[in-house]
This record gives sequence, C-alpha cells and structure tokens, in this order.
Amino acid sequence: MLLALVSGFALSQAFRTITAIMATGLRAEFGLSAEALGVFAGAFAFAFGTMQLFMGVGIDLYGVRRTLLVAFPLTIAGALLSALAPGYGGVLLGQVLIGVGCAPAFLVCTVFIARYFPASRFAMVSGIAMGVGGLGMLFTGTPLAWLVQQSSWRLGFGVLAGLAALAWLLIFWKVHEPVQHAHSTLPRESVGAAVRGFGALFLLPHTAGIMLLGLMTYASFLTLRGLWLGPLLIERHGYSLLASGNVAMLSSLVSLFTPAYFGRIDPGPGRRRRWLVGFTLLLAVLFVAIGLLHAEWLDVAGSIAVGLLSGYMVLQYADVRSSYPAAMTGRAMAVFTMALFLGVALMQWVTGLAASLAAARGLDPYVAVMLTIAGMLATGAIAFRCLPAPAPAH
Repeated sequence: MLLALVSGFALSQAFRTITAIMATGLRAEFGLSAEALGVFAGAFAFAFGTMQLFMGVGIDLYGVRRTLLVAFPLTIAGALLSALAPGYGGVLLGQVLIGVGCAPAFLVCTVFIARYFPASRFAMVSGIAMGVGGLGMLFTGTPLAWLVQQSSWRLGFGVLAGLAALAWLLIFWKVHEPVQHAHSTLPRESVGAAVRGFGALFLLPHTAGIMLLGLMTYASFLTLRGLWLGPLLIERHGYSLLASGNVAMLSSLVSLFTPAYFGRIDPGPGRRRRWLVGFTLLLAVLFVAIGLLHAEWLDVAGSIAVGLLSGYMVLQYADVRSSYPAAMTGRAMAVFTMALFLGVALMQWVTGLAASLAAARGLDPYVAVMLTIAGMLATGAIAFRCLPAPAPAH
C-alpha cells in the first residue's frame, strides 16, 4: 500500500519541478516575461501549500485513501488542460489544478507511516519513501528534456497526465484503510474542532521562527532546480535543453540520498537549531557565488551542491517533531508543509519580479535572482535565530 501511495508522491515531485525544462518552450510560444514565468512556477506551490490544512483535516476525518482518491483526479485534469491550453491563462489554471490535486500526496505517506509502522521504524521508512518518491524529479531532468526537445512541452504535460492516471488507478486498487481505522469506535472530530486544533499552533511563541525558516529553505532548492536552472544554463552558457536537463537530473539525484545522511548525523535538539542556521547561511553564500562569479563550472557544480546541501532540510522535520507535544505533531507537520510550499510560491514569484526589474534596467537577471534567493535565506535564518525557541524538553 505504501508503494502505491509513494507513486502519487513521485508524480507530485515531477510536477513541482517541470518549469526548468518547460520554460524555454513556454516563453517562445506565449512570449512570457521572467515575472510571468515566476508566477507560472509559483502557482503549483501556492495551490499545494494553501490546501495543506484542508488536506490534513480530510485525512484526519476521512482517511488517506478517500482524501487522495478525491483530490488526485484534479492533477490529471490540470495536466490535460495544460497540454491543450490555447494561452498562458490555461496553463496557469492547469498549474493551480495540479497543485490542489497533488496537495495530499506527501501528507498521506507520512500519516500512513506514522499510523501503521512502529515508531522505531518511522525515520527509516520515511527516508525510503522520500527517496523512492524523489524519482519523480529524475523524470523532469534528462528524460523530460529529451521528450520536450524531440516534440514539445505539450507532449510533456500529456505524458505526465497519463502517468498520473496510472498512479490513481494503482492507489484505487491497492490502498485500503486498515480495519482498526476505518471502523474506529472513537467519535469523529468535527471539521470546526479540527481547524481550531491547527489554529492553536500559532498561539505558541516558537511557531513563528520555525515557519519563517520553513518559508525559505526548501523554496531555495526548488526555485533553482524547478524554475531557474534551465534558463540560467541555456542563456548564460549556451547549453542545449538536453544538457541543462542532465545537470538538473544530477542535482535531483544527489538530493535523493543526502536527507538520509543528514538524518543519520542529526546532532539532537541541543545543537540541531545551530546546525539549521549554519547550513542555511552556507546555502545563502553559495547562491551569492553563483550569482556574482559567472563561472560555468560554478553554475554547474553549484547547482549540484545546492541539491547536495538540501538534505539538511530534513532536520527541520526533526525540529518540528521535537518542538510540539505528541498530540500536535501531525498538525504541526501539516502546517510546516504548508509553510514550505507557500515559501516556494513566494520565492518563485519574487525572483521572477527581480529578474524582470533587472532586465528592464539592462542588468543580468540571474544575478538579481540569485542575490534575492540568498537574501531570503539569510532573512529566514536570522528570524529562526532571534525569535523565541521552544522550551527545552525535561
């Protein structure tokens, strides 16, 4: 059952990283500015992020199977709409539908593992699920680049729609709520009570710092890998679409394995927060270097290094888990996931705006993009360091 759920997560990973490969074709066909391209990329993340709270409530009240089976067809519809879209508005609406449809894809995996695997195996099984699900990003590297280069970006959306339909059928066939959950004798919580439970998180003083850092970290990796990497290599260094796809695939590949490594060397609650600040600032320095130095080797190696360093972000999940009582952990994870993807939408929109403003003034748009990402990372790290921290566990 978990493998079937992970297939939906893999498609979600693919859809959230398509823009780097689709960008050139979209720009050519619809005459998109950098700002419009940022809005297009951010639409998925905004829809995905805003729906996390509602999907969390749906999973709590109706279970993982029904929530995913109801939502995921919107992904198929959005991909088909994008493939057939006559204009920019159509592909933008398609991105929103895809984001809503994919919204429960990650949550259902973590909730399923938490409910139906022993606590001692949670980290191991979660790491395996994230690694397998990350294979979806590999598809949006070399394979999708080859497909789009041979045909068009529209065929890319069509193929993804077909894969999403197969994933839905697999989930329908294989996933069933375990008897003890489906026939629980406990009274079902009302929707209002479930929403109030989420609201209680924001009354805790340490939530602000955790969420502000969450807005910036994963967003930096996905904004580079999912939006700007292809255009950067093509326009700054003359790479072909396929060559840029190869670099994107390498960045994705290393990002599959490093979360397990960072999870293994987790220093624990006493030092974990210092690690999070330090690695976030290191990532900011790397983006400054990519932006300012204009070296081909650095743009390639730096993008791979961003994928490598992104593994430290798994420590944020450990920080969330240790910062809230056990009864609030699931909802804290849902709100944190919401922050991650609203951050992606925010950063992709802001960097698109920065690129457009720079281009209008005759400046290098990619310098503006990379410095903007670095500044947002530094802001998140400072907020996390300076705002209240959770009380130490006794």
